[in-house]
Amino acid sequence: MLGEALPPGFGFSDTAFRIFILMASRRLKSDRFFTSDYTPEVYTPEGIHWVEDNLFGDVVRRHHPALADAINPDNAFAPWKAMR
Repeated sequence: MLGEALPPGFGFSDTAFRIFILMASRRLKSDRFFTSDYTPEVYTPEGIHWVEDNLFGDVVRRHHPALADAINPDNAFAPWKAMR
């Protein structure tokens, strides 16, 4: 992790990012709850609705309301505003 410089604005190196993306996509493709069992019969229709209509920022705001003003409203994965 410390063997190469970080690209500007990134929290980890390019190599670490590429490995993360490769492994994350493989995990998702092999997880039955994201593939063959992603059905209303397994999740219930309400469960499917909940999963498809909630974003990461919604979850953070629901569980940590004090962070609501810091989260980027367009993309919760983008840098957040500093809080004091």
